[in-house]
Amino acid sequence: MMNAGRADAIAQPIGPVVAAAGAAPAGAAPAASAPEPARFRQVLGHFCTGVTVITTMDPDGRPAGFACQSFAALSLDPPLVLFCPSRTSATWPRIAETGHFCANVLTAGQRDLARVFGTAGADKFAGVAWSPSASGAPVLAGVLTWVGCEVEVAHEAGDHYVVLGRVTELGPVGTGAPLLFYRGRYGVTAAAPADSPPEVVDTLLAWPRHADWI
Repeated sequence: MMNAGRADAIAQPIGPVVAAAGAAPAGAAPAASAPEPARFRQVLGHFCTGVTVITTMDPDGRPAGFACQSFAALSLDPPLVLFCPSRTSATWPRIAETGHFCANVLTAGQRDLARVFGTAGADKFAGVAWSPSASGAPVLAGVLTWVGCEVEVAHEAGDHYVVLGRVTELGPVGTGAPLLFYRGRYGVTAAAPADSPPEVVDTLLAWPRHADWI
């Protein structure tokens, strides 16, 4: 995040000048070939993340949502967050149409909820308790906290979109532990050792099947 008071200092060149995108410096070595998808998933799976459920209420009054680990805070001023749905996501078009969403941060006790929302094509809201945010986007019962947003802009990025959201609401913060995702498993602790069977979740990193995220 850039501090406005230091913008002049940050703008100064530091180290070698970086070539414009697509331009190879003279004498540069050939670009490395792209990594194999399986290797990419394996390596990036070692980055531990939290798990959110991104929800919306579509124009027909139907709730929609998917489990998403590619969520992050982006800017304090203005308050922005981001998430990254797949270009084949069935949920993202509904979010784009309404222009708003809610990021629900799951607790360690909500693995089953993550599995439901991480499965493509399921009736995800069947039996799930929730209440509407001011925009109407579902706030799932029992979450650690939640963030309500308006869609600011979406950028194409390979086989995904990078969606920026302007924060309009902030939910209360609970005292429980967050749900974590690491090496294809939820909450790798003594209760869930690293050699336990991987989860089969369509919308989180490291799966041969995917729908919303990767």
